[in-house]
Amino acid sequence: MKLRGALSTIPGRFETVERDAFDDGWFAEDEAPPPLQTSVTVERARSIIATNDSPDVGFDQSVNPYRGCEHGCIYCYARPSHAYLELSPGLDFETKLFAKTNAAELLKQALASPKYQVKPLAFGTNTDCYQPIERRYKIMRQLLEVLAECEHPLTIVTKSALVERDLDLLGPMAQKKLVKVFVSITTLDRQLARRLEPRAASPQRRVDTLGALAAAGIPCGVMVGPVIPSLTDKSMEGVLEAAAGAGATMAGWIMLRLPNEVRPLFKDWLAHHYPERATHVISIVRQVRDGRENDPRFGSRMSGSGTFAELIDKRFEIACRRLRLNSGEDHMNPRDELDCTRFRPPSPAGQIRLF
Repeated sequence: MKLRGALSTIPGRFETVERDAFDDGWFAEDEAPPPLQTSVTVERARSIIATNDSPDVGFDQSVNPYRGCEHGCIYCYARPSHAYLELSPGLDFETKLFAKTNAAELLKQALASPKYQVKPLAFGTNTDCYQPIERRYKIMRQLLEVLAECEHPLTIVTKSALVERDLDLLGPMAQKKLVKVFVSITTLDRQLARRLEPRAASPQRRVDTLGALAAAGIPCGVMVGPVIPSLTDKSMEGVLEAAAGAGATMAGWIMLRLPNEVRPLFKDWLAHHYPERATHVISIVRQVRDGRENDPRFGSRMSGSGTFAELIDKRFEIACRRLRLNSGEDHMNPRDELDCTRFRPPSPAGQIRLF
């Protein structure tokens, strides 16, 4: 049976009602709850392109085909977004999903606007665009077909091998310098990955996906993250070596972030799965966050600060230099090297493009 990441349905920060656990004398083994099923609600979105002006994020605009993510990564910083839907950032985030089935239609409308300014579109910045329900809904596939027709640049970050399904679209786009794909690998430890990211592809399968992308001529890189102190940080060099060996040319890393409801969810998960390490892990998290458990400030929220963060950054730099990652034209910043000059607005419905 596939696991879930969160251990509870904690209330979102906007809920007006609190629920307290009550001991009625029954034990967990007396009444085993039925396994949680994934439900998907079709959403008719009103817009599809989100803009971003954060100085420490390497993209200006993004598209998210889904709300919630079945991968169930316990550390996911997108979990708090489910609170806006009056749903739990815990188990609801990974079991009550929303599919924006009109996304391709909205994208065409946005790209056809005379006011539209072409910049690379980032996918996978909030929830994974290739999460399991993409097999059924194929929304990402539809979006790629629109972008391929318009020759619009994009970047993708994913933990899923399903991206291989779209090599027929991504390969030709890569030849025109229109796409980069990053695969996120937190650790090579299968047991740890299964607990951290219960419904994502296995670490080795993600390495194999990098190999498939590279073989198709698609510039690809690895995102080592989040780095969880005293839990996944020891895997950094191994992940980079495996990715480089598979054909990755780019790499990046990000420190664990614990915004809003992610903090209690992660601490509960940590105490449950690794009780002997929990205190030490959180102690180092506070060290890299200036004594707090989360630091939302631009410039430090992605990498942290202090001795431990500096050590991680130095280890990353040395490993990348040794493996020749980030050494050529391909670089982690998706704003760089992608060709925005080829873009052509989509044709009006029913009209044949002559040129």
